[in-house]
Amino acid sequence: MKLRCVAIDDEPFALELIKEYVSKFPELELLHVFDDAISGAEFLRHANIHLLFVDINMPDINGLELVKSLKEKPIIIFTTAYEKFAYEGFELNALDYLLKPIDFNRFSKAVEKAIEYNRYKQSSTEEQSKSLFVYSEYRLLKVLIDDIEYIESLDDYIKIHFTIAKPLLTLMTLKNVLEKLPADKFKRIHRSYIVSITKIKSILNKKVKLSNVELPISNSYADFIEAWKKS
Repeated sequence: MKLRCVAIDDEPFALELIKEYVSKFPELELLHVFDDAISGAEFLRHANIHLLFVDINMPDINGLELVKSLKEKPIIIFTTAYEKFAYEGFELNALDYLLKPIDFNRFSKAVEKAIEYNRYKQSSTEEQSKSLFVYSEYRLLKVLIDDIEYIESLDDYIKIHFTIAKPLLTLMTLKNVLEKLPADKFKRIHRSYIVSITKIKSILNKKVKLSNVELPISNSYADFIEAWKKS
């Protein structure tokens, strides 16, 4: 299935560039381009699309306001000449943002991510249990479940620790991420920690030993020890 796309930008050159770039991807179908946000917003209210390329800094309605007004939000890739808008795009769960002038290689990475994310949303529950998507550094990133060693709570954020790769910080709670993880593979052991059961080396004195760290097991989750013994 092709991803139906729309591009909205008040700069004719930017629109032509996006049209040229999109044409190189057989997985994409560009339905329409708009050089003003009002016409684009009206079209989106009645169209069923998968992917929206939208400029942030436009007259009349800027791209952020346009996206906020949409009841059904497609995958969003913001285009902008100003990096300062990245945080606002992050708050709107944009998949990515592209800085102008848009480089084709950078555009390709964003599109490939959109294709992969759409495929993930359409996949079976079994397939979804192998990975999850989280927002970090103003972009949507794919995380492989089997690579996670433990997850740490940092107030409104969580820090996902991996066996090999560098940790990843994302705006989410432990409760929310636990709901996305396979219940037979991940357990909460403390109000601040979730661990991957398969990564546990040993448990001693209410402490879980992983590859390079020991984490405490709180009294509230002490029954985890017996459950782990049976796993």
